[in-house]
Amino acid sequence: MAPETTQTGRAALPLPPMKWDAWGDPELAKPLSDDIKGLLAAALGVSGGDGERLTADQVVLTPSRLAKEDAEALAAAVGAEWLSTADADRLPRAGGKSTPDLLRRRSRDAQDAPDAVLLPGTEEEIAAVLALCAERRIAVVPFGGGTSVVGGVDPERGPFTAVLSLDLRRFDRLHELDEVSGEAVLGAGVTGPRAEELLGERGWELGHFPQSFRYATIGGFAATRSSGQDSAGHGRFDDMVSGLRVVTPAGTLDLGRAPASAAGPDLRELFLGSEGVLGIITAVRLRVHRKPESTVYGAWSFPDFATGAAALRAVEQQGTGPTVIRLSDEAETAINLAMTDKIGGTTVTGGCLAVTLFEGAAEHTVFRDEATAAVLAAAGGTPLGPDPATAWEHGRFNAPYLRDALLDAGALCETLETATGWANLPVLKAAVTEALQSALRESGTESLVMCHISHVYPTGASLYFTVVAAQRGDALAQWAGAKRAACDAIMANGGTITHHHAVGADHRPWLEQEIGELGVRILRAVKETVDPAGILNPGKLIP
Repeated sequence: MAPETTQTGRAALPLPPMKWDAWGDPELAKPLSDDIKGLLAAALGVSGGDGERLTADQVVLTPSRLAKEDAEALAAAVGAEWLSTADADRLPRAGGKSTPDLLRRRSRDAQDAPDAVLLPGTEEEIAAVLALCAERRIAVVPFGGGTSVVGGVDPERGPFTAVLSLDLRRFDRLHELDEVSGEAVLGAGVTGPRAEELLGERGWELGHFPQSFRYATIGGFAATRSSGQDSAGHGRFDDMVSGLRVVTPAGTLDLGRAPASAAGPDLRELFLGSEGVLGIITAVRLRVHRKPESTVYGAWSFPDFATGAAALRAVEQQGTGPTVIRLSDEAETAINLAMTDKIGGTTVTGGCLAVTLFEGAAEHTVFRDEATAAVLAAAGGTPLGPDPATAWEHGRFNAPYLRDALLDAGALCETLETATGWANLPVLKAAVTEALQSALRESGTESLVMCHISHVYPTGASLYFTVVAAQRGDALAQWAGAKRAACDAIMANGGTITHHHAVGADHRPWLEQEIGELGVRILRAVKETVDPAGILNPGKLIP
């Protein structure tokens, strides 16, 4: 159903579901307690912020630079009702949801935004838009849920006359469910919850649950190589993908004819993780599975992070099959305890908290739980019962709301992640922690650096860091210095520049160190082939 056309300046299009200047649903936001504010002041010198946020009508956006004749041509391609240059439509698509994004939303300076927003409804319309934009030198930024935390949807105009935000929300269908093969074809604009709803009506599920689950889209998951919290059981999102449809300025690709193939290099891999730079993903064919009959929860305490990490490694290398297995380090466990003396009703006395979750047939989940428990106990773990794991599951999508409250209180809070082999894990963790603490100390504040393992593999694991410090001076510059130090430490100590947040604009300076000069040349050659005018998502991914 087409939206109603409204007065100039008011929203004419369906808006992204998240608040424009914060994470998620404002109804779920919670202010910090006085105890937490006191802890921040005592430990980090957080003096409190004014908590002032601008209202949308107070924000000054750079004026739209889309020429009238270009707007008319684009409107003819998608329908005038699906194109808008109104500030109310441009502002919610002015970037993602990183801490720098949110800090910029609080500025009274003029803010960059796309010059127009359009919502095509068919692949043919996308192809027509790309042809027009290539001809008229207009950049195009694909937009799904707007959850990027690495500058992946920033509307960078670069050398182009204008930049469009191409919102894929109308690609919102379950196209096919093959219950024999266990595959589903979903439109790129389907959100995580909508995917589960559509599949659940037929007794199936995808089971991909990143922290961005409530808002991110199927196309975004594919374009960024997303990794969900159930990755130990279901794999990363790219593991689930068996096929893709991609519209590029040079033509449309339909990739993936069989579960496996030896027909040359797998071209799906070029577009998984391509971040909208090589093409616009419109549909994804995915491995799905029956909804589980049973879920079994468990939690464990380890005396230190090294002992806990060794335990997780033993579980993964033995292959007992948890759907979820996670480990918080001492600092993260302590902060959870500082916020409540119990975790899920269970008293935890310190150390490092691990949680496990098993889904599947009833007998199978019990067997896997018992086999995993034996390994964890032998590795030095103390069982805590199911409550901490059920508490984690209940709140697992809510951490970004805490970040918003910390920013309001005058704290700086952000996350970053990497991955490496098991043997190198302690070296990398120590190096990144030290880099963050040193850089923030130089800016005038002590910091709290927390870390957890959330994704495990037979040969290694991810490290996910959360950083809290006091805002000092220019908070954007302050965090940029800390992030730069952390990224340098990652590259110097054998980590990947990103495990699942993607490259975007923020990690782009380090990509050549990871893939080499020849690797960059290969990406540029592919870019030149599929997008010779260079209009797709400029300033992202490719150095």
